[in-house]
Parts: sequence; C-alpha cells; structure tokens
Amino acid sequence: MKENYHIRHLSKLPKWRRPEALLILMAIAMPLAFAVWSALLNNFVVEIIRFDGLDIGILHTVREIPGFFAVGVISILLFFREQTLALLMLGLLGIATAATAWFPHLSGILTITLLSSIGFHFFETVNQSLQLQWFSKEEAPGKLGKLMAIGSAATLIAYICIIFGWDKLNISFNSAYMLAGLACFLLAVLGYILFPNFKASISQTKKMVLRKRYWLYYLLQFMSGARRQIFVVFAGFMMVEKFGMDVQQLTTLYLINLILNICLAPLIGRAVARYGERNALAVEYLGLALVFFAYGGIYLFGWGVLIAAILYLLDHLFFALALAIKTYFQKIADPRDIAATAAVAFTINHIAAIFLPVVLGFLWLASPFLVFCAAGILAVFSFVLALLIPGEPRIGKETIFCVS
Repeated sequence: MKENYHIRHLSKLPKWRRPEALLILMAIAMPLAFAVWSALLNNFVVEIIRFDGLDIGILHTVREIPGFFAVGVISILLFFREQTLALLMLGLLGIATAATAWFPHLSGILTITLLSSIGFHFFETVNQSLQLQWFSKEEAPGKLGKLMAIGSAATLIAYICIIFGWDKLNISFNSAYMLAGLACFLLAVLGYILFPNFKASISQTKKMVLRKRYWLYYLLQFMSGARRQIFVVFAGFMMVEKFGMDVQQLTTLYLINLILNICLAPLIGRAVARYGERNALAVEYLGLALVFFAYGGIYLFGWGVLIAAILYLLDHLFFALALAIKTYFQKIADPRDIAATAAVAFTINHIAAIFLPVVLGFLWLASPFLVFCAAGILAVFSFVLALLIPGEPRIGKETIFCVS
C-alpha cells in the first residue's frame, strides 16, 4: 500500500521524495523518449521508408489524434489518480518508442506512432495539470522555466549520445530507439516505486469543463496547436528534404538549440513573472510570424542552409515563451477546474492537428512557400489575441473587456 501525503504536509519527506522531485524525474524521462523519436524521425522515414511530404503529413495527423481525444483523460481520472496516470502513460511512451524501428513500413510506423502518441499526449495533459496544482501562482513561472531547462538538459544528453555514437559505435535507428524508450520506461517505474501518492489541496472536477470566461485561453490554445503543427511537421522535414541533412547534422542543430534553451529557459520564466503574460506572448507571436515568413523566403529567394538553421533556432526560442499560456490560465482559473480544463485545452490545442498536416502535406507538394506563409498568418492572428490579455489577469479579469 503506497503512502499518501497531503501537498501541504510534506515536512516528513526528504526533498528527493517531494512533488517537485517527481516533476523533475518526469521532466527528464519524457524527453529521453520523445526527443530521440523526433530527432531521428525525419531521417528514418526518408531514408528507410522513403516518405514524401504527403506521407509525413499523414503520419503527423495520426500522431495528433490522441491529443484531440485528450479530453477523455477526465473519464480515466474517475479510476486513476492523476499522478498514477501520468506515470502509466510515461511508461507507454517509453515502450512504444523502443519498438519504433521494428515496423519499417507505412502501416507499421502509423500504428506504433499512435501508441506512443497516446502515451505522450495523455502524459502531457496530466503533467501540466499537476504542475499548476503543485506550484503556487507566485512560483509557477520560475519553476516551469526550471523544469523546461531540466528537460532540455536531458534531451541534450540524448542528442550527444546520438551524435558521437552514430558513427563511432555504429548505433542504428533500432538501437537508438530501444535505448531511449527503455530509459523512459525505467524512470517511469522508478517514479511509481519511489514516490508516495500526493493529495492536492483542492479536489479536481471529474467532468468536462467549458466556461465562457476561459474563451481567450481556448483560442490561444487552438492557435498554438495550429502553429506548432506546421513547425513540427515541416521545419525539420525541410532540413532533410531540401538541404539533405543527415542524422548527425540535424541532431547537432537540435543540440545547439538545447544549449540555448538550458541557458535561457530559467530567464524566460523570470521574464514572464516580471513583464507579464501579455507582453511575453506578444513577443513570442510577433517573433514567430517573422520567422515563418522568413522560412517561406528560403523557397522564394533560395536562401541557404545557414539561414534556415538560424531561423530554426530562433523558432525554438520563441516557442519557449509559450509557458506564459499556462501561467495565464493558472491566474484566471478556478483551482477546481485545472485538471478538467487542462484536458479540454489539450483537445482544443489539437483540433487543427487532425487536418492541418494532411491538408498542408498536399499544399507542400505544390508550394512549401505557401505552407510557411500560412503559419506566419496564424502567428499574426495570435499576436492580436495576446493583446487581449490584461496586464494583471485574475478571476473576473480574464480579458481586457472585463470591467471588474
């Protein structure tokens, strides 16, 4: 029988068994599987399965289906604690990642991707809920930035192993996926064994929550999902298809990005706390708009790989500011709504993911330039939405239109 501890009474526990330590362990485990899967995916599907732009669009549509159904987590929470469900889904992500290269054909990779995606999206839904419940409003921006940096450091280690092991140790796609996936799975098991059950201060609503006053948060989540899909699906694919980057070159680019994230993520968290969610998100969306239009310029003006790499790094840095959406919601939310709304928001975030990859996959075959221009337009609209966030959001002051 596992121990149970109320979140407010943890003095008897050593620091390594407290909620923040568990969040750190999960922040390490998830990237070990997901980051390696992402880093190798484009080369794996192009070199081994011979994907084109439409195929990669179909793959990512399948990958995002569980995200669309993340609202189903609310029903699962009737039977599992959030903490237990998070660790179960983390374990599923690890096992599915380990098996990725066992099915080097379209139907096989679609099936295993669906399983790993269930693990990833359901884990992320619950993980975000636990973060907002276990951190106070005052400490959340800094703590979330710290977790982001820790996750980046874990990914950094995985990428270094890929870069130096690919040729020297003759690591294959299969061995890389196996090592990363099993490491994630073992950490999930340790998380279940070593940590007691933590009880939050406020019981969470166990039904779907849709509230009018959260409308801006819902829109921000929808736009975030649409923009990110275009980046996740096509930016890395461009590096392989257009510029012929191999595994080591692409992973080196990821590595540079991670070093920047490790250094800057804590600063980004503090910046959100100091300057507010509206300013942080406005900077993110304006920067992303410029980056996406510049991606289009690569095809329009024939810019080289150096510019593409710089844009890719800038893209990631601007995306790091997205933690401000979490802290904005934490400030305007009824504490009882956090788990249910996290699930609903994850579904909203993935609505566009169901159709955008395939639709834009067709468009990519005709004009990659137009794909990135579409992303730039979405970022501009997101910038306008960010300006609707009040300087000091709170319950009753969710948007600038609220008079209370």
